[in-house]
Amino acid sequence: MKLFAFFCLVSLGLLSCNKSGGSTPALLTPTNLVVNVTVMPDNSGNVSFAATATNASTFEFDYGNGVFENVPSGSVQYKYSSSGNYSVKVTAKNGAGTSISKTIDITVSVSLGLVWSDEFDIAGAPNASKWGYDIGGSGWGNNESQYYTNRAENSYVSNGTLKIVAKKEAYQGSQYTSARLLSKGKYSFKYGKVEVRAKLPAGVGTWPAIWMMGDNISTVNWPACGEIDIMEHRGSELNKITSAFHYPGFYGGNAKVNTTTISNATTEFHVYKLEWNANVMNVSVDDKLFHTLPNNATIPYNQQFFLLLNVAMGGNFGGSIDPSFSTATFEIDYVRVYQ
Repeated sequence: MKLFAFFCLVSLGLLSCNKSGGSTPALLTPTNLVVNVTVMPDNSGNVSFAATATNASTFEFDYGNGVFENVPSGSVQYKYSSSGNYSVKVTAKNGAGTSISKTIDITVSVSLGLVWSDEFDIAGAPNASKWGYDIGGSGWGNNESQYYTNRAENSYVSNGTLKIVAKKEAYQGSQYTSARLLSKGKYSFKYGKVEVRAKLPAGVGTWPAIWMMGDNISTVNWPACGEIDIMEHRGSELNKITSAFHYPGFYGGNAKVNTTTISNATTEFHVYKLEWNANVMNVSVDDKLFHTLPNNATIPYNQQFFLLLNVAMGGNFGGSIDPSFSTATFEIDYVRVYQ
C-alpha cells in the first residue's frame, strides 16, 4: 500500500508539472509553406489564395495594398479594387508566435465602370443633388480676392457645360465674385478614376482648380484630411498645368508638386485625370502622365474624398490680378468617376 501511495504521489507530481506548463512540449516552427494563387481572368479583381504549412495554426495575408487579414484555414478570396502589381506576403504562424513567410508577386486587372457623373446636360442651376456651394469672401486661407456665391451669375449650366464665372464687381466687401462647387455631403468615394473635361479661364490673376478633399476635414482639419489637386492653373502662366498633393509634412509651399505644359488650355477642352488606388496616385492630362505619388497606409489617401470645382482670384498661387480684368469663365463638359 505504501508503494502504491508513493507511485500515486509521483504521478500527481508529474501531472502538476504538466499542468503548470513546465513540461509541455514546445510548439514547432511552421515549415513547408506552400501558397497557390489564382487570379480570376474576368477582370473582376478577385484573387483566390490557398496556403498550407506544417505546424501552422493560422495564416496572415498582407495583400500588398495596406490590407491585412488573418485566415486560420489558409484559404481565402480577396477582391482588389484597382489594377496593379501587388507583392502579397503570406505568413504561417503557430500558437507560440513563431512563423515562416513567403512573398508572391501578382498582377491584377480590374475593369472600371462608371459609378458617378455629371454631364451638365440640363440647363439652369447646377444639380443640387450633386453639388453644394462654399460661400464667402474670407480669403480661404490663401489671401484670395473673390467672394464665392451661389448666384446664377457665377455658376450655371447651358449648352451642355457647367460655367463657373469669375467677375470684377464690388460684392459683400470684395472686388471680385466667383463660385466654388463641391460634392461634400452628397458624394464621396475611395479609390478609382476621375476624369474632368474642361476649358480653363484666361486672365492674369485667375486660378481655376479641379481638386479633392478628405471627407474627415470637419474633424481632423487640413492638411490631416489630405488634399488632391488634379489641376491648377495660373492665368499669368498660360498652359502650365500644376498638380499637387497636400498632407501632413508636405503641404502649402512644401506640397508634393509637379507641372506639365499643354497647348490651348484656355481655348480648347482637355481631359484632366486622376487614377487612384492603395499603391499609387497618377495625374495626367489627355492621358499623358505627369505627376505620381506612391500611396501607403501612413498618408491620408486611403479614405473617402469629395470633389471641388472653382475659380479663385489672386491669392498666394494666383498672384497679382490684371487691373483690366473684367470676367472669365471656367467651362466643364463633364465630371466622371469610375471604380
